[in-house]
Amino acid sequence: MGTSHAEPAARRGRGVLEGAFALLEALRRHGDDPAGVTELAQACGVPKGTAHRLLDQLVAVGAVERRDRRYRVGSQLYRLGLAWEPHPGLRAAARLPLHRLRAVTGASVLLVVMREDQALTVASVPGDLEPVLPVRDGVAFRLDTAAGRALCGPRRTGPVFDREDIMPGVCCTAVPVRSSEGRTVAAVAGMVRAGQRLEPLAEAVAAAGAALARGLDRDLCGAPFRPTERA
Repeated sequence: MGTSHAEPAARRGRGVLEGAFALLEALRRHGDDPAGVTELAQACGVPKGTAHRLLDQLVAVGAVERRDRRYRVGSQLYRLGLAWEPHPGLRAAARLPLHRLRAVTGASVLLVVMREDQALTVASVPGDLEPVLPVRDGVAFRLDTAAGRALCGPRRTGPVFDREDIMPGVCCTAVPVRSSEGRTVAAVAGMVRAGQRLEPLAEAVAAAGAALARGLDRDLCGAPFRPTERA
């Protein structure tokens, strides 16, 4: 008898969690734009009353914010997301090399990892390209981009280039970042407007990737980094 009562309760619990995460995913897709309960319920395929009840619970724990009867992802969820580390010490080791790469090249700089057959941005520094192509943490790229090819392509000794192959007016170069065991754990990419020389940018991106890898090996932030002049 105990088991028969426990199993329906467990299924209900899973259903509530699945509904809550479906709502959070729908809010994520909305980005900076708040969403109403009706459109969220339709996006998730749940009754409006259920969506409203789950949203109230998510608001109570800080995972969702409500303003004027519209909802968006809350600060508590953001803080929890920051605790996720795709590889031990990766984001800490990347912080200084990425900012220095941006400073000397003007490029929009990304650190990406492989997740669900996409290149997921886990750290970013906006550059001169920002008005054309904003960069944000959490944005995913296809694997045919320079960053994606650096992540999943055959073992390379040099950078990967994208000369307006994906988006007109935008060029990119990327390099893989490997652990001391030789495993590709991430890729560093720099994006600039078309018309700029990519070779100096590629050298600076490679230097940033090497500094990041050394930082991972030593568990330090800000390994020595000597990039070339601005591309």
